[in-house]
Amino acid sequence: MKMNTLAGLSLSALMLGGTMVGCANGGLASASSRSDSALAKNAAGNASKAAKAMASGKAAKAIGFAEAAVAGMPQNADYRALLGAAYLKAGRFTSAHAAYADVLALSPGNGKAALNMALAMIAEGQWDEARRTLDDHAASIPARDRGLAIALAGDPAGGVELLTAAARTPDADAKTRQNLALVLALAGQWQEARSVAGIDMAPAAVDARIVEWASFARPVGAADQVSALLGVVPVKDPGQPVALALNAAVPVAAVAVAEPVTPVPADAAPVSETPVEVAAVAAAPASAGGVSFAARREVVQPLPAGATAVAAARPVAGAKGKSAPVQVAAADLTRTPATASRVPAKGNWFVQLGAYESAGVAKDAWNRATRRYPAFAEQTPAGVTFKSFYRLSVGGFAKGDANALCRGYRATGGTCFVRTAAGDQVARWAAPAKVQMASR
Repeated sequence: MKMNTLAGLSLSALMLGGTMVGCANGGLASASSRSDSALAKNAAGNASKAAKAMASGKAAKAIGFAEAAVAGMPQNADYRALLGAAYLKAGRFTSAHAAYADVLALSPGNGKAALNMALAMIAEGQWDEARRTLDDHAASIPARDRGLAIALAGDPAGGVELLTAAARTPDADAKTRQNLALVLALAGQWQEARSVAGIDMAPAAVDARIVEWASFARPVGAADQVSALLGVVPVKDPGQPVALALNAAVPVAAVAVAEPVTPVPADAAPVSETPVEVAAVAAAPASAGGVSFAARREVVQPLPAGATAVAAARPVAGAKGKSAPVQVAAADLTRTPATASRVPAKGNWFVQLGAYESAGVAKDAWNRATRRYPAFAEQTPAGVTFKSFYRLSVGGFAKGDANALCRGYRATGGTCFVRTAAGDQVARWAAPAKVQMASR
């Protein structure tokens, strides 16, 4: 179903947040040396190439150039907005979320970035956070867009209220009314939706639109509706390169170009929850090269002041096969190891790993996930049947701990998103067996 033709909804016009390519916040005018000027010029060139690739519908190609522009000028909000737009058009919602969060850190009043970040959150299943983002930036997001986004974030009644008021204003246009019609449909008010849609459409076209909306209103995965509205196909997202983060420890100014994305083996990650065919993430163009990271250094953590040194001797083969004692200093073995993982705080947040055909398939996925990310082995898997799928999750954590766990799993190449509890119970294969008591 081609949902991107859905009434010409106004969200499609908000993909690019910011003025392109103006070099605000760190352009040529502010360069203080010849090297800075060359770096800024190179970043502007990469941003221009990214914008052209986006205009040609080549989002995957645009990502490489946009990442290079951000690496060259990390404080430029426009370049980061362009990068977020490229991620969105490529169906990489986790990366888009990170990119737009950086834009808002640099430009808090950027309503387009706030809206697009909320859309990425919705696609990740983070509905509560998306609604809070929309509320926090209500003054800078047009009502016609905010109302539709609020409905997509799980509050269709709130969207109806906002869009009804917007549709009654003298400057209301067809897009505002069509957004209202769709939100009415999402709220189950189908007769009202038909009436509002009919203001700007022929009766036959309205009938076809209602059929599309009936399917749109029954998503299977968290990303389905946002993907349909934006006309994109969600992909397995490895996340934005760490070196591009606004607060990256790696000096991003030394990075010349973006890092090509390494596809994750199909048998190593859980099946996506979305029913849309998942495409492989396209690598950056060969001409873009790869990310140049700083040299790796070992970080040695000193032992705690109260640790007791223990001398341990171990025979080591010498040059002629003889043994020689080697003294090894070790911490007191009765102490808790410093590397032991912290027990997550309890809460109402879950990390969802995927949705599968059955509990048996989910069990296999859980076994793969624990091998990929050993921290999961310390947790009890959870699951819940949703329509014809079995959702696999782990949780009952505080929000911060759930986010940290999901970020750690993504760093290994896994896919996940954080959401609130939705009837999750201990997974069937992990539940303790019921013991039958013999009657006397």
